[in-house]
Amino acid sequence: MALGGFSFIAAVPMPDQRLASATANIESIIAASGAEVAVAFRTLDGRSEWLRHADESFHAASTMKVAVLIEVYRQAGQGKLRLDEPLRIRNEFQSLIDGSPFALDPEDDSERDLYRQIGQTRTVSELTGLMITVSSNLATNLLMDRLGVEQIRAGVHALGADGMDVRRDLEDGKAFKQGLNNTTSARALLRLMDAIAQGQAVSAEASAAMRATLERQTVNDRIPAGLPTGMRIAHKTGEITGIRHDAAIVYASRPFVLVILTRGARSPEEGSRLIAAIAHQLYAASQ
Repeated sequence: MALGGFSFIAAVPMPDQRLASATANIESIIAASGAEVAVAFRTLDGRSEWLRHADESFHAASTMKVAVLIEVYRQAGQGKLRLDEPLRIRNEFQSLIDGSPFALDPEDDSERDLYRQIGQTRTVSELTGLMITVSSNLATNLLMDRLGVEQIRAGVHALGADGMDVRRDLEDGKAFKQGLNNTTSARALLRLMDAIAQGQAVSAEASAAMRATLERQTVNDRIPAGLPTGMRIAHKTGEITGIRHDAAIVYASRPFVLVILTRGARSPEEGSRLIAAIAHQLYAASQ
């Protein structure tokens, strides 16, 4: 089936008693947590799949950086930018609402060294690494302004992931107050991560580079915490108040893609533990 020029191989998931048992356990875990949870799980061989509220929209938080990552390599492949292209570091951006300037607060960002380099330059590749591995919001906004929001949206559409809606730079307070946020569904993130896993996001070479970046993720208290120590995992987390997400390619003996979106957990730590518990159940049922 072709979606926006991108071809997906139709695979029919097979009935799986172990997966059915695991999902029943997961439903009990979610009910006890009191949180709202969406899950999208699929083995890379296409034979097992579980979708739970997979089309429900959530605030994307930093998981939308996966779309930015893909667009970096898409435009590099088209010759529209170079990975070694220098970008000037600045902390002034324009609001989606009225074009008025706003700046990011370093205290609210997960990476602060970049703020001390205002006026200097970093390459597109360096900023991309900071955006994914330490989830730098400043690096993300610099890249988004270089790429263009509409181009990022077009890239998402080309991969059949219209459940992700990238609308604005991060920390745009005026837009946030009006409810204009970057959103995603679990299914949309599954499509993006699956394309990267299958070597079909831009190209096999670009997908391999994206996987290598995602494997350097430094926040590992969610999906990785529910899996055996040392397992190879390429993933991107996201979090804001009341929100905990993770989207991963898990290189188990039988590899799979797993997206877990949560909101309303009793604490951030409980949200992370909930994601780890779900990941553990699905890993055990699929290997």
